[in-house]
Amino acid sequence: MKIKFLFLLGLPLLFALLVGLSFSAQASPPLQSGEFQTPTAGPDGRIMYTVREGDTCNLIALLHHIDVNQLRSLNPTLDENCIVIPGQQVMIGVGGPASAPTSTAGPSPTPTQVLPTPTPAAGTTEICVLLFEDINGDGIRQENELGLAGGAISVTNMLGGYSKTQDTINEIDLATDEPAYICFGEKPPDADEVPESEKLPEGKYTVSAAIPDGYNPTINLSYSIKVVAGERAFIAFGAQSQKSTLEEPVEEDNNPSALLGIVGAFLLLGGGGLGWYAMRMNKSSSKMPY
Repeated sequence: MKIKFLFLLGLPLLFALLVGLSFSAQASPPLQSGEFQTPTAGPDGRIMYTVREGDTCNLIALLHHIDVNQLRSLNPTLDENCIVIPGQQVMIGVGGPASAPTSTAGPSPTPTQVLPTPTPAAGTTEICVLLFEDINGDGIRQENELGLAGGAISVTNMLGGYSKTQDTINEIDLATDEPAYICFGEKPPDADEVPESEKLPEGKYTVSAAIPDGYNPTINLSYSIKVVAGERAFIAFGAQSQKSTLEEPVEEDNNPSALLGIVGAFLLLGGGGLGWYAMRMNKSSSKMPY
């Protein structure tokens, strides 16, 4: 009898314990997944990453296969300690836009063959890129359209092994009096040869541009090109300011219809006056004795 009593008493306790464990398991927060998704490029060509809790510059650079110096160059606003805070947007690279921008970009840039000098080193090549301010938005650089700073250019070998990013500039080439291009694979001015890490081997490359805030692309921001050893190719990307640079002159309205309306009003008033005068004359003549 005592065992039966203990058994009956233990059933509700066991049931309550199971229910409590069930609710506890449901209330436990899920473990944070370690899966990492690579961000995609936006309409302006920039690949942005949102800083998460616990992120550091070293961790962000490691996750995206870039070095900290490159991360700093892409984000000039980072302080000397490279401190980032959760929710902050940092630029980690440049790529073709994932979706079309609001304004339709123009044609793809056409590479231009360059002068034979200076010649790249044997087995290597050079790709020179310009981002210019396309004032009239036609996708073709005019004489008064100069380089546009604040953007970034990326050159990546399609087979891997080479990927570099540089900031765009607004400088003049003193030798040609033309906007200066950014040249990948070019020998530095103070060096005897191109450093091994900077050499650009022949092959197929993807050249992408990221434009500054407040601009719309007038040329597709990603372009594929094949270069061979000993040659140098030039590519130009254009971007137009979202702000209207010139105000349309307001033309004076010399519409003759307004003048005709005024003349018509006077004619109506004159006709009314003549009608009133004729009516008075008729009344006066009817009162005259015959």
